[in-house]
Amino acid sequence: MKFKIGELAVIGGIALFLLLVQVISLLLVPPLVGYDLRAFGNPESVWNPIYYVVFILLFTMVMLAIIKYKVRWLMQAIMGVAILSTLTYVFFGIAVLVVPSIDPVIAAIVSGLASILLTAIIVFYPEWYVVDVVGVLVAAGASALFGVSLAIMPTLILLALLAVYDYIAVYRTKHMIRLAEGVMDLKIPIMFVMPRRWGYSFARAGGMQKEGEKEAYFMGLGDAVMPTMLAVSANAFLDVPRLLGFINVPALGSVAGTLVSYFALMYVVVKLKKPQAGLPFLCTGSIVGFLLGCLAAGVRPF
Repeated sequence: MKFKIGELAVIGGIALFLLLVQVISLLLVPPLVGYDLRAFGNPESVWNPIYYVVFILLFTMVMLAIIKYKVRWLMQAIMGVAILSTLTYVFFGIAVLVVPSIDPVIAAIVSGLASILLTAIIVFYPEWYVVDVVGVLVAAGASALFGVSLAIMPTLILLALLAVYDYIAVYRTKHMIRLAEGVMDLKIPIMFVMPRRWGYSFARAGGMQKEGEKEAYFMGLGDAVMPTMLAVSANAFLDVPRLLGFINVPALGSVAGTLVSYFALMYVVVKLKKPQAGLPFLCTGSIVGFLLGCLAAGVRPF
């Protein structure tokens, strides 16, 4: 017998993934900053978000071309390299957190081996819970890496640009939906998967939705990464006392705002019963929460 999971439980499960991404990414800030691991040389440059958006546009064009001409192996290779490299940053940061005195070379070797192992597992056993575990780690790593690479103002500009882009890509050109459907069959961890029934198999599923009732809810990793970047940036660049030793009030406001906007997004998804652009909700929530956090902490955001 296949027992169905309640809709609220499914929505809560994805919210938990989102929260885990935020917590892990914030914990990764000290080791990344300590070893000066950044994506951009000058975090204050307002050109950085422009470069980021241009890269996303070019990457999207390449992926859509690959989907159109059905060059699956090339897409798998590109995503595999991206996942492997991001996991390396994550495991390096975890190694430094667990053993602060660890030799950087040993940490790099251990993180590289762990990344290769986990990437191999996802290739040969792409079940939904494996995809979710890897997805949380990849999203946390990307959020941390780009969050410490962009100061507050460039991050705010980036989130605003991406919210507009996501709206256009989902509701106007609709190429983001085609992209999501195209990569679904590859079973790679670029999304969170939360099944609606016990016994659901993502490895055997044939797309985002079967005919009739939806079997699982999906959320792209980008919807977790982009708003979390602001919380990481706030933690890395604002000189404010930290709560619990790892998060300041503006960053906490960003986390809370993201979660509130996530539930608003899911309300719309459930009500309209079709995919929605996540970043207009999530980036707005992250920004509003961040600004309220700055107000509460008595600090100027920029």
